Amino acid sequence: MHHLKTSEAATLLNVSPNTLRQWEARFGFPKPQRSPGRHRMYMHCEIAALRAALYDGLSISSAVSRAREGLAADNNSLVTALRHYDRERADGAIEVSLGSRSVEHAVDEVLLPALEQIIREQTVDSAAWAFAAPWAADWLRRATRLAPPPVRPRSILLGDASRDELDADAPHIRALELFCGRAGIKMMSLSARGVAGIRDALAAHRPDVVVLAGAHMADDTVASWTQAVRLAAGPIPIALYRRGHHLTGMPTTGTNLLSSRATDAQQRLLELVEAEHVRTTSRPAPAASYSNVITANQRAIPI
Repeated sequence: MHHLKTSEAATLLNVSPNTLRQWEARFGFPKPQRSPGRHRMYMHCEIAALRAALYDGLSISSAVSRAREGLAADNNSLVTALRHYDRERADGAIEVSLGSRSVEHAVDEVLLPALEQIIREQTVDSAAWAFAAPWAADWLRRATRLAPPPVRPRSILLGDASRDELDADAPHIRALELFCGRAGIKMMSLSARGVAGIRDALAAHRPDVVVLAGAHMADDTVASWTQAVRLAAGPIPIALYRRGHHLTGMPTTGTNLLSSRATDAQQRLLELVEAEHVRTTSRPAPAASYSNVITANQRAIPI
């Protein structure tokens, strides 16, 4: 996949790097990813589409609109395939998008928006969604299995509070798992209904951060799961993903609200994971093992 540094993208567009960053802030386009060193890396397809539009003499706002429309063609192809219940065409549409995008961009800019369009036009109770949602779940799981093995001594436990794969949040949760896995993070997903035995799961996985994802389960259910996690693991950071912007019944200390956009949520999680890893490795080793009953100063905040 062809990415460009800021200086390279600015040169192709015949503008200064500062102008490019101003366009990003004003229009949200072109939207860069971040390298492991936190440097901006622009997708070549976005820069090329914008350059072609500007070459035709369009203003920057019009050029951005045309570039976005051109790149949205892949989204339209996928939506059409899903509307016609054609699995092979849907696979083909997303594979075509991968020719000019990273996996993360293809999922965030083509797959997930196509699913959201199906929901808007057909609703989650439609046959179209009953076809599209399992297709997406299967594609995302296949992509996750093809991701490189974890390369960092970091891990995330995800508590899935969605209903099932027909839940509108489910594809976004699978996308977040995929993105974190591709970033080299070890992931383990468990239903947020599974409270019994959570201590053993935490002892085996030793997560740096816990993510509670999905809005289907009731607050008291997810609060019980969260309390069980903190009783077993101590004051571990907890992040909420697509759970809404409320903290009813949730501990507020160490709770983070993630963006509903999977790529943004992944970036924030990577920051939390690194910060927690630094915090835990810099403190003295505890006398008790990870799976022992926590001491009084580690008890979870009452719910």
